[in-house]
Amino acid sequence: MEGKRRYDTSQLFNFTRNSYLERTSRPIYAIVFLMPFIVLYEIGTILINTDVLNQSQVRVVAFVWLQQLLEYLGGGGKLAWMAPPLVVVIILIGLQITSGKRWTVVAGDFLPMAIECILLAVPLIVLSLFLNRSAQQGDAGRFAYGIPQGQTAVAQQCSSAAGNFVLAARTGSGAAASGSLLADVVTGIGAGIYEELIFRLILICLLMLFFQDVLRFTRKNAIILSVLISAALFSAHHHVVFVEGQFGRTGVFDWTEFGFRTIAGVYFAVLFAIRGFAVTAGTHAFYDIIATVLNAAFFQY
Repeated sequence: MEGKRRYDTSQLFNFTRNSYLERTSRPIYAIVFLMPFIVLYEIGTILINTDVLNQSQVRVVAFVWLQQLLEYLGGGGKLAWMAPPLVVVIILIGLQITSGKRWTVVAGDFLPMAIECILLAVPLIVLSLFLNRSAQQGDAGRFAYGIPQGQTAVAQQCSSAAGNFVLAARTGSGAAASGSLLADVVTGIGAGIYEELIFRLILICLLMLFFQDVLRFTRKNAIILSVLISAALFSAHHHVVFVEGQFGRTGVFDWTEFGFRTIAGVYFAVLFAIRGFAVTAGTHAFYDIIATVLNAAFFQY
């Protein structure tokens, strides 16, 4: 029966056609659901950086990579600043077209999607609190693994000395200030979108092509390797990043933080394979927002 047929809507599972799970895994849903996040990130960046058009702003590292790629391809400064949000939309439109899925959306799905993302962020919040308690006993200074600190934000204008530089977190002009709750929320939103775009949507797909089509690995082995490598690189880029032709460190390396972010990378990869880009990016963004608020409310800033 047509109504009982099942359609491949994700990398791992099939969902009944036009069910909530099938609809919300469509790329078109990702565009509509994430558009408010994209707009909030852009507006928030402008609000905390009055000279944003002069490229002296706090930006998520993954966003900066997209900017620099577009500049390398010949895009001007202002075009490169505006283009990353368009890249997200264009990629998702392309996936929607190639998927052959319906373009219709149900407005009533978006509130359940937001609730789902918040609930899916809870396991990571609990894990980060547990690791924070274990690793930081006697130090109530901060929610160690819970907020997008220097690991997710980067000032494009970095100080450099002897070939090495430390990336400045939450730096900028205008209303930006060190430890700004608004700045952390804004970078958390940006991380949810652009880190998931780079490390899940793009990187995992490229790794799958390499392992499965080039090296001829089995699908199972290709998935496992792709997930683990993307998770490790996702974690590593929070400690050492490559910006403007230089490697930079965001702070002192900590194995517990690296391990947590690797686990988080695996979690997001599995979520991406099951629920698609919209829910994964939304979960990442809500995790960063919740963790930032918890840090501000219960820990010294």
